[in-house]
Amino acid sequence: MPLMITAECINCDVCTPECPNEAIAMGAVHFEIDAGLCTECKGFFDSPECQNLCPVDCIVPVQCV
Repeated sequence: MPLMITAECINCDVCTPECPNEAIAMGAVHFEIDAGLCTECKGFFDSPECQNLCPVDCIVPVQCV
């Protein structure tokens, strides 16, 4: 299931360079994850790297919102 970035995002840009699928980009207000590209880092990391690095825990599975 793809991830999404919530409005709590502080635009720190920690997640963008770490995404192996280049699924994260700046949106109109905060960073956004392209659900079509997000694989939750399967095949690259044991868990989603963006979630591991996010200082405000604003990256959640799509169904949580």
